[in-house]
Amino acid sequence: MPGRNEPQRYEGVESRVQMIGVGLTLAMAVLWAQFWWLQVVNLDEFTRMADQNRVSQKRLAADRGVICAAGGEILADNRACADAVFVPGECPRERLEEVAGKIGELIGVDPAWLLKRVEDHRGAPFTQIPLKRDLTRADFVRVEERQHALPGLSTVVRPQRRYHYGETAGQLLGFLGEINDTELSAWREEGYKLGDLVGKDGLEKQYEKLLHGQDGYMLVTKYASGQPQLRTDRTGRPYIARRDTRGHLLDVEAPPVRPKSGGALHLTLDLGLQRKCEELLRGEVGAIVALDADTGGVLAMASSPGYDPGVFVTRGHNEERAELLSGKKPNRMTNRAFREVYPPGSVFKIVLAAAALEEGLATAKTTHFCPGRFALEGASRYWHCWKRSGHGTTSVDEALAFSCDVYFYNVGLKLGVDKIAKWSHAMGLGEATGLDLPGEASGLIPDREWKQRVFADKQEWDRKWYNGDTVNLSIGQGSACTTPLQNAVMMACIVNGGRRVRPFMARETGPLVSEPMFSEATVETVRAGLRRCVEDGPPPPTGTGHAAFLPGFDIIGKTGSAQVMSLAHHEQYATEEDIPWHMRDHAWFVAGVLDREPRVALCILIEHGHHGSSAAAPHAKEVISYFYGERGPETPAPAPAAEE
Repeated sequence: MPGRNEPQRYEGVESRVQMIGVGLTLAMAVLWAQFWWLQVVNLDEFTRMADQNRVSQKRLAADRGVICAAGGEILADNRACADAVFVPGECPRERLEEVAGKIGELIGVDPAWLLKRVEDHRGAPFTQIPLKRDLTRADFVRVEERQHALPGLSTVVRPQRRYHYGETAGQLLGFLGEINDTELSAWREEGYKLGDLVGKDGLEKQYEKLLHGQDGYMLVTKYASGQPQLRTDRTGRPYIARRDTRGHLLDVEAPPVRPKSGGALHLTLDLGLQRKCEELLRGEVGAIVALDADTGGVLAMASSPGYDPGVFVTRGHNEERAELLSGKKPNRMTNRAFREVYPPGSVFKIVLAAAALEEGLATAKTTHFCPGRFALEGASRYWHCWKRSGHGTTSVDEALAFSCDVYFYNVGLKLGVDKIAKWSHAMGLGEATGLDLPGEASGLIPDREWKQRVFADKQEWDRKWYNGDTVNLSIGQGSACTTPLQNAVMMACIVNGGRRVRPFMARETGPLVSEPMFSEATVETVRAGLRRCVEDGPPPPTGTGHAAFLPGFDIIGKTGSAQVMSLAHHEQYATEEDIPWHMRDHAWFVAGVLDREPRVALCILIEHGHHGSSAAAPHAKEVISYFYGERGPETPAPAPAAEE
């Protein structure tokens, strides 16, 4: 046995020491391996993560691109405006209710709403919560004076959309609204963020990607738990709040990447002509379209009633915004020039005349007798001419000049529905024209297939196309419906010698013009009838479009009245003026100028205006006179001719 002073040794101690040594060696090996993985293998990745923790990227909003008219006038640009914002992380929680109450008294923000927004941003306390956009000068001064006593409250200056001409071209420009979830998911990769304003209609929507621009950013150092806040001075220049909530100094890490403004959009629109057309429509419901007949460039496209897109981006106007978005009739948000469809009425006779001439089914000398009514062979029903006493023996130019219905009943039956539909589409009716604006209506030119499809659940005799359907279609009635823009394209085809144009607003889009689809003989014969419709002729009578006559101008035109109710509904009223507005015929007039540059094609529609000869043709005279800057000698206005 060991002595009392000798150290005792326990059995197995050597093996335990060895195990501890091995364990320590393995632990050190694991630590060294981990250090190697962190500091060598994944050095770049963890360096990037460290930078993300150290540096914050702050966005600098880009100016939206300007929109200019053909003469260089700026229709839409931007101005600096100030927003009041609140940063919850900069306000002590024990003072939130007090500060929210004082902010409510200061700029009229509901304290309960603000506290709820703060609670919603609990996970991101340094988010800037917009309190009030586009501050008045008085509100801006109050916020600047009191923000030292209201932690978290500050102002930020940003670009604000500005529309210089109010309602003028407002429906064409469109309006801005906050980006929705669908748009955000589609455009997130292009730099769009929640809260961005994007085009919701018109040119603002059509050319959103061009106009939006590219945001810039600032890289800002942040320390500990602090997060820097981007501010702007009174001129809109960005700067950084110099201390975070714990007093840590903040700094700009690198020179900022400046935002890139959106691209400029240059239009074919003649601002003066647009304004003139809108003035002519004041108090009416309708549309006026003026095209460069050789290129398709839109010179004017007025629609009444209209709206000012500025109400969607400037302070106030809450009631007007609500009224616009309610869809109250007549809807001011709808551009009737290309989004509403109407029966084309007698302006459709231009298509019938051109098609019959080109198909060889009529010549300039082909005549039909008009006794004032028409009946199909073996039928007892009559289709009346607008002139109940009849036009007598009528040629194609006379039929166009005096709008003889019976002539075109006969021509329509010779052509048949298939050829009528073929030439209608060729001249731009019943299908989208390709205009570079969203929401264009396609309209309809009915045919056999359409009737079979629409009445598929009906009896066979209901699905069949009858000669009576062709008779109705021959004067632009029945189920036919077109837009004013389509009728302007159709008229451009006659003005420019038989070429179909694609209408366009942005100069960058450029013209797209087809090869001639009509012979020179066809075009000249149709022009002769349309010229006779407008010009002074040997009395009696003058053409139905005589109210558009201007001495010294070679003007062609065609009137139209499109029924919305059957004549039986009108017969119960003593005079036309007794007929309720919504039951009156729509008034059409299409026109063209052949001897001036640029050659213009016009279409004018007055909803429920009774007659194109009295309600629409005089507007064409005003438009042509204004655009070319030439007025004939002052003469008494002729009494408008009666019309179908």
